[in-house]
Amino acid sequence: MYRRVTPAVVAVCGSLALGGLAAPDASATGNGPKITEVVVNGGKNIVVGPTAATSFTATVTASDPAGVKEAWLDFWHGSGSYDDHDGGIARSGELRCTTSSSTTTACTSSFQVKANARAWTNEVTNAFAGTWHVSASAFSGARVQSSEESYGTVKVQRASRLTVDAAPEPVTKGKTVTVAGKLSRANWDTHKYAGYSGQLVKLQFRKKGSTTYSTVKTVTTSTTGTVKSTVKASVDGYYRYSFAGTSTTPAVNSAGDLVDVR
Repeated sequence: MYRRVTPAVVAVCGSLALGGLAAPDASATGNGPKITEVVVNGGKNIVVGPTAATSFTATVTASDPAGVKEAWLDFWHGSGSYDDHDGGIARSGELRCTTSSSTTTACTSSFQVKANARAWTNEVTNAFAGTWHVSASAFSGARVQSSEESYGTVKVQRASRLTVDAAPEPVTKGKTVTVAGKLSRANWDTHKYAGYSGQLVKLQFRKKGSTTYSTVKTVTTSTTGTVKSTVKASVDGYYRYSFAGTSTTPAVNSAGDLVDVR
């Protein structure tokens, strides 16, 4: 069961969530600091494997005529408002703030999130994969706090893997090459990788000496995540599979498998 992080606790530890933080003394009149920018994980999605914790940073920039003492972020999961959230990622390290002018300050926080079959704060189960909200708050030199419960969103995704094996190697020109592979992703509930079924995967080919892959055909993964395609051998080159990704799972390419055509 998720252990709720209340707004009062969030305000004390200076954390925030993609989507907005309901701070107890937030300015309702717009007179508090203005959140001008939030950058999470360098602008990339947050990808979590089946066992190891994923670490990332997020920076919030705020401005106020009276200056900004600090600004912070938290992340929350849910389909409604912050008050109804069912998962959260709170700051796990020191808040580091840099003042660029008398009115503007940028504060960076460190975060960690890992898989757990029974999610608590900073932990996720499979049900939490997808869109998360970021909530941002700032505290001015005039002792006024403002918060945005839904400043933006970020994807928290289950790590993906994709393999390829082209055979036979070598092969006679004009003969059939069978290209097999498997698409799998992290299962946060079991702490293992498992096949990702029913997904479109592109079989691609790159001629030896070239740097560009082109799509040969598109196939669908089986109930166990496997794929298999056949092509006619023509020239030496590399075969790979490519997955475009979904909201819960990042895009991934397999390594290229070289086939020698004789």
